[in-house]
Amino acid sequence: MLLEVKNLTARYGAVIAVKNISFDVGEGEIVATIGPNGAGKSTALRAVSGILESMDGTIDAGEILFEGKSINGLKTHELVKKGLVLVPEGRHVFHTMTVIENLEMGAYTRHDKASVDEDMGVILGLFPRLKERLRQKAGTLSTGEQQMLALGRALMLKPKLLLADEPSLGLSPNYVELIFDKLVEINKNGTSILLVEQNASEALEVAHRGYVFSVGEIVLENTGKNLLGNQQVKKAFLGG
Repeated sequence: MLLEVKNLTARYGAVIAVKNISFDVGEGEIVATIGPNGAGKSTALRAVSGILESMDGTIDAGEILFEGKSINGLKTHELVKKGLVLVPEGRHVFHTMTVIENLEMGAYTRHDKASVDEDMGVILGLFPRLKERLRQKAGTLSTGEQQMLALGRALMLKPKLLLADEPSLGLSPNYVELIFDKLVEINKNGTSILLVEQNASEALEVAHRGYVFSVGEIVLENTGKNLLGNQQVKKAFLGG
């Protein structure tokens, strides 16, 4: 198993955000986590990505394993070197830098120029819109284009596991569909994905498996297809 989260409990101050949750992501999988705001999805992702403490959170209990080894307590930059890369909610591109400069920032840990150039070509092939805007300041891009850039920048780090936090947030319907299509393509190219997403129907459409969060706990686990057809999920999240 690529990622294993075992009996994780985490809090912000006195407030327990997730309680005794366990989930995993296998090689080559897209795994989606869905649930209402405040259910604990993003907290779980922050714990895995090493940014929880920087957001005044703490892990009280549990173990997080990546490629079979504990990563509890490791900093984000250490996790990136292991191949675990976060695309944060809100994109957080460098607005005053150009598209190409943002992508180059994604390769800051790498020193293999030929390989970096090759990967740059692959990413610009994946996102041709970015290729058209290489010298444009990132802050002038649309939100959909900024999300492409955030994904592209993360891919420059050559992740084994991509952590995507609310990638469709604030996007127009056309861009939502495009971003999910690109996530599928990224996955087919060999990158596993852990997805936190409010758009439950789109997330479950692309996911191999999914977990449903509610009030800090995981209440359902199944294939994406089965969760899409689950009456409880339909009623709570899909308007059915």
